[in-house]
Parts: sequence; structure tokens; C-alpha cells
Amino acid sequence: MTTEPKVSIHPDAGLLAASVAARLVTRLVDVQNERGTATVVLTGGTLGIGALRAVAESPARSAVDWSAVDFWWGDERFLPAGHEDRNAVQARAALLDQIGVSEDRVHEFGTADAYSSQDDAAAAYASALQEAAEKEAAQGIELRDPRLPQFDILLLGVGPDAHVASLFPEMAGIRTKGQTVIGVSNAPKPPPERISLTLEAINSAEEVWLAVAGKDKAGAVGLALAGAGHVQVPAAGARGRRKTLWLIDQEAASQLPGRLINNGESDAD
Repeated sequence: MTTEPKVSIHPDAGLLAASVAARLVTRLVDVQNERGTATVVLTGGTLGIGALRAVAESPARSAVDWSAVDFWWGDERFLPAGHEDRNAVQARAALLDQIGVSEDRVHEFGTADAYSSQDDAAAAYASALQEAAEKEAAQGIELRDPRLPQFDILLLGVGPDAHVASLFPEMAGIRTKGQTVIGVSNAPKPPPERISLTLEAINSAEEVWLAVAGKDKAGAVGLALAGAGHVQVPAAGARGRRKTLWLIDQEAASQLPGRLINNGESDAD
């Protein structure tokens, strides 16, 4: 069962990225202590990649057994392999290439030079998720959704229009049911062709963390936490099964109701 969101407000984007990194290391250690391995779903964007860079720079990163962490992505730009705008390329440069993680644990979306369309790449990613889920089920892991492996932590950014992953307001993707991965066409944010987990897949995660910085995101944050509908405000629909955590800076928090600011966690939590 999903939980009500918790809010943690930080003075600025730099401290927010450092806090996300510290939380990520701590949570991965906890999960590995519980079950040996851990799975995280990564996001792109300035803050998402900044948090990975902060993990790479942290002495605490050695507390995690990176050989026992699986990495998936919430969405990707449908571009050729190695393109600098791909989330996976940026994540590798920021962290993954520095921690010696095995390639079989890094699950990238398919590229535009390997698949004829983003829909074909989406189908392949859904199949990879299904295969991973079947392996975990065979190991006795109780899955929230038999089509998906257990996502321990799923990271999301939020756009000024309140999109998450590549699920945009009022578009078909945010309305999709019965699928775990979709191809996206005509996205309002370039490039127009993308691949994304659906809201069903996102909400299968044990914990969903929405990391948001900047005054241009304040309206989206305010609407999402005020209970807006997810079709109009996709960020409002992202909920973890055990925890939903909004990690935001002061500028992004500027349009929050006072009750949420007063009841939110401090940046030390």
C-alpha cells in the first residue's frame, strides 16, 4: 500500500544533491544488509546526475557492495549509443564507470542505432524487466508486480510542467495502463522520441524519491503535493509502496502550503 509523501527541504541545490547521495548510500547499505543485493532506478537531469557525482565523491561510497547493485532507468532519450544526452551515458561518467559495477547489472534502454523505433526499444526493455522478475521469483523473492523485479529505490526528477520520467501532462503515456514500458512520440521536451517506465511500473517501487531544485519547479511541486490529478500533474501520481519522499530545495518549496513546510523533515534527516 502506498504511503503519503514526506517532504525534506534543503537550503540549495548543491546541498540537496549531497543529501540525495548520502541517503542513497545509506539505503543501499540497509537493503543489502537485509537481502544481499539491491536495485535502484536512476533518473537523469542536472540534479539526478549531480547526486550520482556526489556519490562518486563520497568516502562513504565504499560501504556499498556495488557488485551487488542492479541499475535500471526510469526513462531515456531515444538517441544513438554514446550520445552525450543519453541519461545512461551521463550516469556512467558521473558514477558507474568509477565503481566497477558489472555490465550485466547495468540495464540501459535500447539505442536509436540498435532499434528501428522507440516502441521496439520499449518492448525489449519490458522483456528485460520481465526476465529479471522471473529470476527473482525463482529465488523466492515476493514481487509487488510479477512483470517487474523489486525496485528498492526509484529516483525521479520533476519538470516545470510536472512531468516525471517521460510521462508528460495530458499525453497518452501518463494514461497508459497494463504496460510497464512505453515508447513516447512528440514529447514537448526535446528530443521528442523517448522511452519511459509507466506510472504502474514506477509505483511498484518500494521507495520513490522525487528530487527537485529550482524556482521554475515550484509550481509543479506545489500542485503535486496539493493533491492534483496525475493526468494533469504526473508528479502527483508517483508513489512508493513503502515511502514517497520529496527531496527539494528552498526555491522549489516556495509554493508549498505552510503545513507541508512545517511538517517536513529537516535536511539532516
